[in-house]
Amino acid sequence: AAPATGALLCALLWAAAAAVGSGGSPAPGAFGRVYRGAVNVSAERVYAFAYSREPGQVDAVRVYVNSSSENLQYPVLFVVRQQKGVLSWQVPLIFRGLYQRTYNYQEVSRTLCPSEPTPETGPSDQIIFVDVASMAPFNIAYELLVTRLENFQLETNKAFNFTASPSQPQYFLYKFPQDVDSVIIKVVSDMVYPCSVVSVQDIVCPVYDLDHNVEFNGVYQSMTKQAAITVQRKDFPGEQFFVVFVIKPEDYACGGSVPPSVHGNVNRTWNLQRTKNLQVTIVPSIQKSVYVQAMFFSFLGFLSFYLGSVVVAFVHYIRVRRKASAGRLSPEDGSGIMTSSHPITASTPEGSSYGAIDESSSSGGHQLSPPDRGLPAGSDSDSSVEEESDFDTMPEIESNKNVIRTKVFLYLSDLSRKDRRIVSKKYKIYFWNIITIAVFYALPVIQLVITYQTVVNVTGNQDICYYNFLCAHPLGVLSAFNNILSNVGHMLLGFLFLLIVLRRDILHRRAMEMKDVYTLDYGIPKHFGLFYAMGIALMMEGVLSACYHVCPNYSNFQFDTSFMYMIAGLCMLKLYQTRHPDINASAYSAYASFAVVICLAVLGVVFGKNDMWFWVIFSMIHVVASLALSTQIYYMGCFKIDGRDSDLGMFRRAAMVLYTDCIQQCSRPMYMDRMVLLIVGNLVNWSFAIFGLVYRPRDFASYILGIFICNLLLYLAFYIIMKLRSSEKLLPIPLFCIVATAVVWASALYFFFQTLSSWEETPAESREKNRPCILLGFFDDHDVWHFLSAAALFFSFLVLLTLDDDLDTVRRDKIPVF
Repeated sequence: AAPATGALLCALLWAAAAAVGSGGSPAPGAFGRVYRGAVNVSAERVYAFAYSREPGQVDAVRVYVNSSSENLQYPVLFVVRQQKGVLSWQVPLIFRGLYQRTYNYQEVSRTLCPSEPTPETGPSDQIIFVDVASMAPFNIAYELLVTRLENFQLETNKAFNFTASPSQPQYFLYKFPQDVDSVIIKVVSDMVYPCSVVSVQDIVCPVYDLDHNVEFNGVYQSMTKQAAITVQRKDFPGEQFFVVFVIKPEDYACGGSVPPSVHGNVNRTWNLQRTKNLQVTIVPSIQKSVYVQAMFFSFLGFLSFYLGSVVVAFVHYIRVRRKASAGRLSPEDGSGIMTSSHPITASTPEGSSYGAIDESSSSGGHQLSPPDRGLPAGSDSDSSVEEESDFDTMPEIESNKNVIRTKVFLYLSDLSRKDRRIVSKKYKIYFWNIITIAVFYALPVIQLVITYQTVVNVTGNQDICYYNFLCAHPLGVLSAFNNILSNVGHMLLGFLFLLIVLRRDILHRRAMEMKDVYTLDYGIPKHFGLFYAMGIALMMEGVLSACYHVCPNYSNFQFDTSFMYMIAGLCMLKLYQTRHPDINASAYSAYASFAVVICLAVLGVVFGKNDMWFWVIFSMIHVVASLALSTQIYYMGCFKIDGRDSDLGMFRRAAMVLYTDCIQQCSRPMYMDRMVLLIVGNLVNWSFAIFGLVYRPRDFASYILGIFICNLLLYLAFYIIMKLRSSEKLLPIPLFCIVATAVVWASALYFFFQTLSSWEETPAESREKNRPCILLGFFDDHDVWHFLSAAALFFSFLVLLTLDDDLDTVRRDKIPVF
């Protein structure tokens, strides 16, 4: 059989020579042998390489060529003719970079597109022609080497090492095993540069393996030290694909600088040494059962919070029923709801820093207007005559409200003098407004991220989105379903918080319907509008975070942070509203402030990288806003600058206030506790302003979020300290929530700072931070952050909801304001 096969190959070569005709006879070529020669305009060379292929075998051939000529006007042309295709290139091979720079290489090697296996029963014979030609009027020397690749097909779970350069790209074949539906192609290198590109292409000739065309087909990523691409069997009908490796002539795409040799007037570089050692490993991805386990884990884990809430509510119900049957029902039923028809008066303990001054003459509880008796105490019925202008009216005390609010010792009765129904309606506007904002904000966001994902899927450019590619599990059209699924906790716990608030609201209304109007003088005023708004904000944070993680990148990070600003702001407003119900900000002014913050965040994303003028203006706005808000808080809303002041009069009045409170009374401010809080708060905010001005952090959205969170934590710590200092107590439920909040937040922040990607860098540099999954083989560190942060926010909300449940049996004229 062997002599017959040899004779057949010889016959094929002679037939090819006859076909060439006047172009010259092809010289029979041998694999692994170096051929040297010279060509010119009148002399070209043709080589014929024949080989036999076994049935079902995929053979790859690689051609190495070299020419010592540097004459770009007369390059040496190489044309390789195969059974179903032609591949050609020139030497010197020219690559173009930025600003018309060129990179020329005299040594080139290319892998020929392998012929498809045929269902033949016996060996088949193949032949390859290599034509060498030049239009030069003089001889140009060249070298030619043709070899057959022995390691062309990659194996599962087996690492393969090789080298590549701009003029010597590489690609290999991979076939899916029978029991594998998805694989992850992992590529690593010890070298950061040169910048490279990893591409996955279908089995189609030609293979795009040069810098200028590698992006024409398939899926691709830029790479420095690490890359990972998840490939699914369903995307390749032939159940096989090529993995292509291309080295770029410049490094700017990977965050590097232009090589020094091309600066100035020199725009041409020869044979730049840019060889890179690479290792590729293809490992099976997760099975479909893991998707099901991850979904069950996500939903059941957070549904357990529902079960816990039901258990707590049931235990509380049993406790109340037992006390009722024993005839010793306490006015405080454990949920912040008064349940007795005759509240017990509790005085402020001796030693309180606020003193025991009798303020009954200024208490709003005994000055309710007679018409209030005609309505149930818990009624919040709408009235056509109630307008927004009614929300801030204090008709019977307008003349002395400033006197009341500027007393040295303030009690809750001094700041809860307005009609409860009207104030409650005022705070419900927070809830309805945030729903409107959420709808109008979320719909364009969803549309935009769908467009991003479509662009990624259509173009194959995986540099658009900053995933953790070592733990990015696709589902349908989504590239990283795990990052989206992990946000389900925000939505489930946000809805649970709404249910808890609704239960409290219903119980409160029932309790008020059974009481005399004068019993409203006890405990913190129950206004639930802000709590409802917080629940909606938590749910929307989950929705928008999921939208951001559809395709995380520099331009849409604001989607992930916008409702974080609102959550932090609403929490501060709720904390302030607790003991300042009459003077808290309206929903319109609060949301307008949030809109200004989001506008600043957008401007920071656009201009905050290198523009010093932006940071100067922002720092000035930050400091001025801190001072203005501090003045408003210090004087309980009584320091106003309105249209009645002329420009000169406004500054004169401000100067007089500063002189009176800061110079004449410098030894001891009139409101010492507030002054301490505001001094610390202003120092923190000024430190943030100075930090931003000096370092100009690129992640401006997170910088603003840090400002909000630090101010919220500062105010919460101050509130709890003042509460304990006033001899108030923490009940078991809020104490548990505080401890749980601290523990869960600490754990969540640990995972938050495990950076897995960063859109502050190039996509290739970001992939250096990618890490494998750590939970169920499906979730990464950032997913765990999503889980824990949702739980931490939920417990934080419960702290605000239950923190003052101990005051429900205390008269408001005995509850200090701070």
